[in-house]
Amino acid sequence: MSNPQGPTPTQHHARSGAVRRALAWLTLAAACAPAWSAGDSAAAEAAKAAPKVLRYAFRVAETGFDPAQISDTYSKTVAAGIFDAPLKFEYLASPAKLVPNTLVAMPEIAADFKTLTFEVKPGIYFNDDPAFKGNKRELTAADYIYSIKRHYDPQWKSPNLYLLENVKILGLSELRKELMATKKPFDYDRPVEGLQQLSRYKFQIKLGVNDPRFINQFADSGFLGAVAREVVEAYSDKIMEHPVGTGAWRLAEWRRSSRIVLEKNPNYREEFYKEQPPAGKPELAAQVKALQGRRLPMIDRVEIAIIEETQPRWLSFLGGEAELLPELPFEFAGVAIPGNKLAPNLAKKGVQMTRFVYPEIAFSYFNMEDATVGGYTPEKIALRRAISLAMDVNKQIRLARRGQGIPAQGPSIPGVFGYDPAFKSEMSEFNLAKAKGLLDLYGYVDKNGDGWRDMPDGSPLRIEYATQPTTDSRQLVELWNKGMDALQVKMVFKTAKWPENLKSANAGKLQMWGVSWVASTPDNDTFLALGDGRAKGKANKARFDLPAFNELYQKQKALPDGPERQAVMREAQRLMIAYMPYKMDIHRIFTDLAQPWVIGYERNVFVRTFWNYVDIDQERFLRENK
Repeated sequence: MSNPQGPTPTQHHARSGAVRRALAWLTLAAACAPAWSAGDSAAAEAAKAAPKVLRYAFRVAETGFDPAQISDTYSKTVAAGIFDAPLKFEYLASPAKLVPNTLVAMPEIAADFKTLTFEVKPGIYFNDDPAFKGNKRELTAADYIYSIKRHYDPQWKSPNLYLLENVKILGLSELRKELMATKKPFDYDRPVEGLQQLSRYKFQIKLGVNDPRFINQFADSGFLGAVAREVVEAYSDKIMEHPVGTGAWRLAEWRRSSRIVLEKNPNYREEFYKEQPPAGKPELAAQVKALQGRRLPMIDRVEIAIIEETQPRWLSFLGGEAELLPELPFEFAGVAIPGNKLAPNLAKKGVQMTRFVYPEIAFSYFNMEDATVGGYTPEKIALRRAISLAMDVNKQIRLARRGQGIPAQGPSIPGVFGYDPAFKSEMSEFNLAKAKGLLDLYGYVDKNGDGWRDMPDGSPLRIEYATQPTTDSRQLVELWNKGMDALQVKMVFKTAKWPENLKSANAGKLQMWGVSWVASTPDNDTFLALGDGRAKGKANKARFDLPAFNELYQKQKALPDGPERQAVMREAQRLMIAYMPYKMDIHRIFTDLAQPWVIGYERNVFVRTFWNYVDIDQERFLRENK
């Protein structure tokens, strides 16, 4: 059970008992033996004996580890280490490159992109579990077919179902609708035309639309990772707590919203390090060359703490109690990376820095089905536009984000197809005069003299914004408060933990909420999906449903990359900006810090399981943490 007060940073990041014993033994050896020989020998022996542990923290709590039920980044990160999708992105490749993961080769894709044929590599096994009744369980084509079907089973309420329904896998949506209408359980054994097992290891998917980029989804192990039917049937509604996959890791310990521990899957297949050294990073390139041919994974254990507050995460890293500090909290940018360069004291210690534009948009959404902020009539659009114009994005970047971000112009991110750096819009504009003019024009004025604007019909205008009890969230709340006070719009803030807000958002119960959306593939479709009417309550938390937008969204999905698709995507963006279901703020620039004893770390924004590709220099760890 989790501690409601939250464990201390040291408790969060305590090294394993084996390492603590090794450190104690080293101290005794150093006191009783000649330092020049026995001490060095002791260090080497302790390094060999101690397990290699990678410790770091999530800043938001997980929800669980079932690919059919999760959509948040943190849960999918853990799930991606446990489960195997058919494909993966190369860890160090830039631009992103798809390669086989559990397949013998890349899938065969028909010229019209409607038929995809996959062949699974023999000899891949699930982690042992009582559900297998003592048998060694091999991964087969049937497991991928079953795992895809689970997203159509209403029992699991898959938040990612829209990604499959968008491509119209032949027969599956029809089967789902039929069984829901008759209130029957989902029939996993009924054949459908669009999902067929051709042999023990080969399966085929047939689509109703031609989507050239659907293949990218098969690199997301937290979405289409293989799940064994026996395991799901054994654990039923507790499956979120019992993930069993063929990936490199198994769940060894889980204290909800507090601590996640992963250990090597003893059944993991033979995989060897073969990443290519990146250009322009000589120190990393040297580390990569030294790792060539090593069996993966090279570390033994991953310990993830949930630390929502920024200061404990920062102090934990400074104290050597975490190997990594992903996404340096913005409030410490001035001391850690002054001028966006590593601080001299950290550089002297050998700390490593990686900077990158995150493939995301940080935004606030309006619930389009809400009586106050929702709707498609001119006065409702005017209200949302006015609220948007009153948020000073540049001040948000300068103060709350400490300069670590760039303004968003719409549902499009740098570095993927569909992004136009020359495109500018009202989305990033701060203009109180225009905002007040819009509200005045459409009758949002103070009718009762209390200093706050009212609805056009005279009823109170009250906006409720959901937020979290964290430093980052509090800073953003202050900016919203200032903007709304200047606009004379009453905004109140409802605070809850992130998983609670996510649950409420999916159910359509929040009026406004500030979150971010992260791309799992290198294509801007991910962000246009935020407005797809069929993804309401899933990607589309705003529950925006505009036929003209939906038509453009589907049209761009079928087009190959090129000027025509770019033009359709731009028009779809303009509709989202005009109706303003989202106030899109910024693309954040993050900095990851790694301790000097971490080898081979780099950030690939499309690879969650970096743990597979890094090593720990145990001798250096023990030497620097005596």
